[in-house]
Amino acid sequence: MAAALPVTFDDVRAAAARLEGVVHRTPVVTSRTLNALVGAEVFVKCENFQRVGAFKFRGAYNAAAQLPPDRLAKGIAAYSSGNHAQATALAARELGTSAVILMPEDAPRLKREATAGYGAEIVTYDRYTEDRTALGTALAEDRGLALIPPYDHPHVIAGQGTATLELLDGTGPLDALIVPVGGGGLIAGSATAAKALHPGIRVIGVEPEEGDDTKRSLESGARVTVPVPRTIADGQAVPTPGEITFEINRRLVDAIALVSDAEIVTAMRFAFERLKIVLEPSGATGLAALLAGRVDPLPPRIGIIASGGNIDARRFAELLGR
Repeated sequence: MAAALPVTFDDVRAAAARLEGVVHRTPVVTSRTLNALVGAEVFVKCENFQRVGAFKFRGAYNAAAQLPPDRLAKGIAAYSSGNHAQATALAARELGTSAVILMPEDAPRLKREATAGYGAEIVTYDRYTEDRTALGTALAEDRGLALIPPYDHPHVIAGQGTATLELLDGTGPLDALIVPVGGGGLIAGSATAAKALHPGIRVIGVEPEEGDDTKRSLESGARVTVPVPRTIADGQAVPTPGEITFEINRRLVDAIALVSDAEIVTAMRFAFERLKIVLEPSGATGLAALLAGRVDPLPPRIGIIASGGNIDARRFAELLGR
């Protein structure tokens, strides 16, 4: 008999109740042009319209809100390239505490400025030569802060799953769900919700070609580490899956597709020109996989989590001008 998973559907539903009135219920966009182009009915869950511009606020707030009052009062810490940084900073502000965030030196300017704007203290590191997990853990311990990791935490995972819960509540049964994969928290929560509601649904993750650690890990049956990915999808530049996320994803995720940076840009352009939404590279990988024909066989009804839209105007124009 298989061991129980560390996050359950009840956890996702409890998170949804905790987040009610705190997070935005983000829109689902459809497009006849997109449907005709790919040959399926597609529903795009726009987490780029979530608070902080990405799905990450769901998990960060769900985790922070469950800290004991004395732990919360001492402050929280996180490590992130951007979206989880902003999410944790905002969660701290909403809950009346402080936040210290470890961010890479080359984090996108927009994400760094937004994190500081929510009131967080920022500490930087070199993502290519230093271990953010070790640094972040040491930082939290030294200052007596509660650490909220970006993905490898049951409460974070459960919070992220609420986006799929909302999606399926509006669309009804889907044949497939396409989800961007970084450390695996979003897809772990998504798969937990989707498989509980519709056991036959296919859950497909998408990674950038240069950061295929989850694909390799699922194929080998054990966590694999790759060099820190150099990709425009900075939110997915993770070298290895989380322990908890991998435990869930190896049992619930059906496949992983890979997309190139060029295909990500094509998806960003399509989202802007046809769907009238702005997606950051990491937020566009699910759409990129669909447009590039990476989903095979193609099911008739497909949901996509467009996970975020945090990109400044100059970088957006630079990428689309390629």
